Amino acid sequence: MSDGKKTGRIVGVLVVLHIALGLMLPFILLDRVIVHDFLTHAAAAPGMVRTAVFLLFVGSAFELAMASVAWPVLRQYSKPMALWLFALAVASFTLQAVDNAHILSMLTLSQQYAEAGAAKSEVFQSLALVVGAARKWSHYTFLFVAVIWILLLFVTLCRFRLVPRWIAMLGAMTALMQIGAVSVRGMLGYPPAMRLAVPLGPVYLLLAVWLMVKGFDERQRPLPDEAGSA
Repeated sequence: MSDGKKTGRIVGVLVVLHIALGLMLPFILLDRVIVHDFLTHAAAAPGMVRTAVFLLFVGSAFELAMASVAWPVLRQYSKPMALWLFALAVASFTLQAVDNAHILSMLTLSQQYAEAGAAKSEVFQSLALVVGAARKWSHYTFLFVAVIWILLLFVTLCRFRLVPRWIAMLGAMTALMQIGAVSVRGMLGYPPAMRLAVPLGPVYLLLAVWLMVKGFDERQRPLPDEAGSA
């Protein structure tokens, strides 16, 4: 088995872990406690909130892991694209850390609200608007960068034919749909169109399955002078 196939299969496993631990489970946990009236519900499940925050850190770390694992293969085709993939993974991890800080701030505010009772309800409601808004904008910013990272991954795989181009092109199109329907709409003040974001998940999973079975297809080797200029 070639190094490219081994590397591709490792990346495929990391994609599955990214989907499960970074893009699904933490948001399922958070949906129960902070999406709807976090001021009332978050204090009742602090362990769930902290678990979700930890999983979000782990999920963002998988992007760094994928960029690092794929580096020996991708740099043979284009060092600039391999570096951009790693740089965006670092940016995504950093923005996730900011988002996590806002989530923990929401938990703290909810706990203080539970201790204070109804005596200062209006003050806490006002603070909840500010803290909730800060988390919303940091979350949309993180999603914007994180999905751009996924988009760049699909574009890179398509450009150098490391997976079938129809998978990579479909992934790039669904990533663009998610960016426009969720991140951009959210940052412009419109409600996200989640139905347009859903297709990215199955295509990302399809990429993972293909990589775990086939690995990277390195039949299209670059010329020696292409790696630095692609």
